[in-house]
Amino acid sequence: MSTLELVRPVAAPAPVAEPLTRRELVVLEHLSEDVTLEEIATTLFVTRNTIKSQVRSLYRKLGVSTRADAVAWAYAAGLR
Repeated sequence: MSTLELVRPVAAPAPVAEPLTRRELVVLEHLSEDVTLEEIATTLFVTRNTIKSQVRSLYRKLGVSTRADAVAWAYAAGLR
């Protein structure tokens, strides 16, 4: 099952306390794909730990705790 199949409809995204960085937006885009963090890291020429750190920061800013919730937030915000 892909991440997109797990996305719950969200009426309106909660506003973020801090703006997302360009890199966080790139990572968020990749999270909607059916790929591992390792594959995202390889694509972006960084380590898996760098991606993990960026994902944690992204989740904190969005107020979510799962990949599916982050992707749902992005769809609701019109980023996808």
